[in-house]
Amino acid sequence: MQPKPGCVNAALCGMESYADVVALLGAARRGLGPMLSAFEVMWDDYWHEVTETVGVRAPLAGRHALYVLIEAQGLSEAVDGPRFQSWIESQFEAGLIGDAAVSQSMGDVAAFWAMRDACSEFGSRLGPHVAFDVGLPVARMDDFAKACKARVAERVPNAFSVYYGHIGDGNLHLVALSRGASGQPMGLISAAVYETVRDFDGTISAEHGIGLLKKSYLGHTRSPQELALMRRLKAAMDPQGILNPGKVFDMEDKA
Repeated sequence: MQPKPGCVNAALCGMESYADVVALLGAARRGLGPMLSAFEVMWDDYWHEVTETVGVRAPLAGRHALYVLIEAQGLSEAVDGPRFQSWIESQFEAGLIGDAAVSQSMGDVAAFWAMRDACSEFGSRLGPHVAFDVGLPVARMDDFAKACKARVAERVPNAFSVYYGHIGDGNLHLVALSRGASGQPMGLISAAVYETVRDFDGTISAEHGIGLLKKSYLGHTRSPQELALMRRLKAAMDPQGILNPGKVFDMEDKA
């Protein structure tokens, strides 16, 4: 069990380019070290839906290409608070941050997180949709988001998609849907997203398992040799096929 942090500081930053976001991530790792506890990125399309559709009050004025929520957990507010503030100021001076709101209280920290956590309201505000959790090289995430948005728009009638995630660990989330559809075309949407993941050398699952929904797309991001090894491991650990049968590999696949 980890002890409760002595202090929590956060900043919500408006960024003008993805290159600046990647540079800021590197600067945060160097300058904040083990205090860095979150680095959440929200693309402009996500920000627009959260503020306009969900109705969360934006802590930053104006519009930016991307938004970054940085959180740092320290031992002492007297020491680590000024250290965090000084680090943020240094990133302004370096020209990486276009605008920022810096927490002055835990209420501010909660307000910043409300922007990132507003995705939990998409089900009630946007209606039925398809959510994805994919892994990608950090440097290619913005290019992926643009390519994926274009492919979904090409394949899916009345398409809509938004992008966000904790990119420091290579994890990107996206939500996609066909506006006004009586039933969401999950097959069309999933194929468009996972084909783009394959094009960008990503993985179809970052935080969650494969299960049934992603099963048919596993070959998009795993080679035949990798799949064969996975089958051998499954057969060795579960020769009777009684552990979660039918998920990822069927009984006939175990050999």
